[in-house]
Amino acid sequence: MMARRLMEPCDVFLNHRSPDTKRTVATLLYDNLKRHGFNPFLDEKNMKPGDKLFEKINGGVMESKIGVAVFSPRYCESYFCLHELALLTALKKKVIPIFCDVKPSQLRVVKNAKWSEEELRRFRWALDEAKNTVGLTFNSSKGYEYIIKYWYIYIYYIVMLSLKS
Repeated sequence: MMARRLMEPCDVFLNHRSPDTKRTVATLLYDNLKRHGFNPFLDEKNMKPGDKLFEKINGGVMESKIGVAVFSPRYCESYFCLHELALLTALKKKVIPIFCDVKPSQLRVVKNAKWSEEELRRFRWALDEAKNTVGLTFNSSKGYEYIIKYWYIYIYYIVMLSLKS
């Protein structure tokens, strides 16, 4: 508990599917937010060996002021992505969706035998909320440096405005 208090709470929770976006979009956003004085939460940057997975992720979501959800073609296959999105939505956090190589209409929660009906309901509700929120689109064929030029400034101002309110 002592170490937890010494860490600053995160400003921005970066929700993404690691195999799809960890080495590209999510890390670029994390690095740029950090460089400009924000304290973003990105699982592989903020979590250390021995951390309790749900405790650390849920804590990051609860502490954050805003979430950035990076949707990718296989995003909806991830329990953790959908859990984080549902928690951000349930806590009424502002979520900025980024549709990376996927259209909102292509995102669907599919039935998974491991997930309860209640979880499926929560996941579908949160995904519908995000799909009906104005977001940013990204086509990786344009190159990843495009991210910084195209929407980093936009996200920066939204985060600044959210943190002030």
